[in-house]
Amino acid sequence: MMQRLPMFSRVGEKAVNYGLQKITALCEALGNPQQNKKFIHIAGTNGKGSTSHILAATLQEAGYKTGLYTSPHLVDIRERIRINGTPISASFLIHFVEKVKPLVERIQPSYFELNVAMAFAAFDDEEVDVAVIETGMGGRLDSTNIIHPVLSVITNISYDHTEALGNTLAKIATEKAGIIKDGVPVVIGVNQDETEGVFIRESLRHQSPLYFADSIWDLVRTSRDAFMQQFKAVHRPTRQIYPLSTDLLGSYQAANIVTALTAVEVLEHLGWKVNIATCLKALQSVKRSTGLKGRWDKIASAPDIILDVAHNPAGMALAMESLQSLMSDKGPDSICRIVCGFVKDKDIMATLQQMPLDAQYYFTQAPIPRALEASELWEKAKQIRLQGNYFPKVADALQVVIQDAQPTDIILITGSFYLIGEAIPILEQLGK
Repeated sequence: MMQRLPMFSRVGEKAVNYGLQKITALCEALGNPQQNKKFIHIAGTNGKGSTSHILAATLQEAGYKTGLYTSPHLVDIRERIRINGTPISASFLIHFVEKVKPLVERIQPSYFELNVAMAFAAFDDEEVDVAVIETGMGGRLDSTNIIHPVLSVITNISYDHTEALGNTLAKIATEKAGIIKDGVPVVIGVNQDETEGVFIRESLRHQSPLYFADSIWDLVRTSRDAFMQQFKAVHRPTRQIYPLSTDLLGSYQAANIVTALTAVEVLEHLGWKVNIATCLKALQSVKRSTGLKGRWDKIASAPDIILDVAHNPAGMALAMESLQSLMSDKGPDSICRIVCGFVKDKDIMATLQQMPLDAQYYFTQAPIPRALEASELWEKAKQIRLQGNYFPKVADALQVVIQDAQPTDIILITGSFYLIGEAIPILEQLGK
């Protein structure tokens, strides 16, 4: 039944129900499992997934039974809904689908709305102490926005889903700011000139305390290896310095960590039994605690194979900073080999322009209708002098790149959640 519902990954914007009427009706029919629960609500263009996982790991470390809802999934739909890092059971999924069959016929929710309702039902059934909820797209009209959280977090604003959210950063910020609720504190991860006024206006309108994370914390990376990176975190108000180690790789994680540290400070002020020390300890093992995958995720060595779900210009620019840093540690004979594929409704040219000219490319496509055909992606890439070949099947691209690569090379697989989700089981079959 789930596969018959309108799914954004298959058909794009046509699968989205703009408005909260259907998710409200669905949850009411289920007894409103989202009511009287404690939530942390997270929106943003990039980084909201990593930030959600950091906060979930911190709450788990503090002893709270913690739910986590994120999207999309990579391989298994149950990845979207976790309790203390463990995906919901197959039996719960089956039971829920059977229960809602008559509601689906009557209400006709989208695939995303049904997943959101299932998350609320799972968290209610498991009696979690708190759940971290990531928006799907936007904020104001996102299906998750029927909750009343204890804290709202907006990671950053950049261009993505402009057809739905607007074609300026201020318009996009206004949609994201729709998660701000009366009197509920809000943390902004990255302060930007174009969006600052939007958040100040909305926080004043809702009488919500507003915190700009990058004015509270500075983070300086001091070292890294294949599995961990180390930072010095400087708390600006007190000038106190904290050594920090995390299993989240990629230079772009610095902004997400700063956002999470600020959120933890706010939660502590609200009376939650968390503090900076709790967060610092949780950061050491976010992946193990929460099951996070696909964020500068190194899965093999000699050659290095890295998975990253960057899929828009801003996200790709951040990923390329991490790639450049990693390549600087390699010898002059090392080659960067990039397997990439995108969905057709993204700003493909702007994203490709963030990518290096001196890499070897393997253009491919995930097996979904929204995917841009590999041959068309190859043609676009040639216009800006990116060199490589195209492969309509992900498995073929992966087999060729692994055959081509030398032990000192780097293989980066990137461009969409759907491509990474397709690549993971194939790489496992190839012994990677």
